Amino acid sequence: MEYRAVEQAILERGVEWKFEPTLERISALMDLLGSPQRSCPVIHIAGTNGKTSTARMIEALLRERNLRVGRYTSPHLRSMRERICVDGVPLSEERFTEIYADILPYVEMIDAKGVRISFFEILTAMAFAAFADAPVDVVVLETGMGGTFDATNVADGTVSVVTPISLDHTDYLGPDLRSIAGEKAGIIKPGGVAVLAQQELPAAEVLMRRVAETGVTVAREGMEFGVQYRELAVGGQLLRLQGLKGVYHDVFLPLYGEHQASNAACALAAVETLAGTTGEPLDEDLVRQAFASVKSPGRLEVVKRGPTVLVDAAHNIAGMEASIRALTESFAFDRLIGVVAMMADKDVPAMLGALEPVLTEVVVTRNSSPRSMDVDRLAELAREVFGPERVHEVPRLDDAIDKAIALADQGGDLGGNGVLITGSVVTSGDARTLLRAADV
Repeated sequence: MEYRAVEQAILERGVEWKFEPTLERISALMDLLGSPQRSCPVIHIAGTNGKTSTARMIEALLRERNLRVGRYTSPHLRSMRERICVDGVPLSEERFTEIYADILPYVEMIDAKGVRISFFEILTAMAFAAFADAPVDVVVLETGMGGTFDATNVADGTVSVVTPISLDHTDYLGPDLRSIAGEKAGIIKPGGVAVLAQQELPAAEVLMRRVAETGVTVAREGMEFGVQYRELAVGGQLLRLQGLKGVYHDVFLPLYGEHQASNAACALAAVETLAGTTGEPLDEDLVRQAFASVKSPGRLEVVKRGPTVLVDAAHNIAGMEASIRALTESFAFDRLIGVVAMMADKDVPAMLGALEPVLTEVVVTRNSSPRSMDVDRLAELAREVFGPERVHEVPRLDDAIDKAIALADQGGDLGGNGVLITGSVVTSGDARTLLRAADV
């Protein structure tokens, strides 16, 4: 079977997806595969925003310690293979196809019992199978959505990391922070350690209740660990991090924004926890080298100069607000043109409202997802926020990017002008492909 056929077969399972609060199918499949999710320690990450960046930072720290790491993240920017990485490298097309062929007979056995294995379940099973076969020393595992009934929750995390929780996927996870936090808290299990980013009070209360119920050790940002100091630096920021076992000075992180500094603190605490019970801190040079190597494609990433073009995967209001704070802190644009494509099921008016103060003009378009909001409807909402004179409607993303660059060029001094492409992970991925950004 060719890779493209495999990719299409998996995508077709996504078309028929509907949310079901059950781990029954994925658990049965794991049993048939010999429980590969138990083959090594797991760092499990849930939360609304920052999961992928945190996973990449944890991976960098572990690899700097000469450990072989399997990383499973979602969604992907360009290729489905990006979701399953061994030693920082996505599975090759050949290996991806081999893993699919290996597990397909067992998948079909589960399919035959009723509802078919879903898109995310089959990718999760493939990741566990690939990591067990490699083999890897540690798995860094990002939930897809929620926690309790997320397919990744067939694994028991040695360390459970919960990044900031905010409103997203409310149709599936619940209407408020308490409900959503209850789902995310499901990855915290007896015998592990919980590393918690700073949370709004309702989410924090739910998480701490789960900590008490399970009896796990807890490490909380702002209490047991955190960011002591940060300052802007060329291409990122310079940090002093308070870890669980020591203070780490002069840590350069080539990512923008306070939220990425917080992600770094959580990643450090998670790796310190996994490193064992001794009180010795990690080697400071190792920590510096690891963080200096971190990349998080599509997260306020500069992909072009003259004018500066950034792509950002913010897809909910909390993520958009964090990105805007990082943007205004780290860049000084005289004119900033937005290219915006968003999913129809998101809080589009709120995200447009957050963007309005920082954008000179906005080009609304759509991305490659069938869930992308119709460009006419997006333009209508944008005009209500920005006013008609600041909104341009361009149906195709490639043309929209060209339009935005042309508008930025009209401003004269290109050093002070920029383009921000945002609104969705899919938008970010599509733009990176069109602008030929480096592979992830």
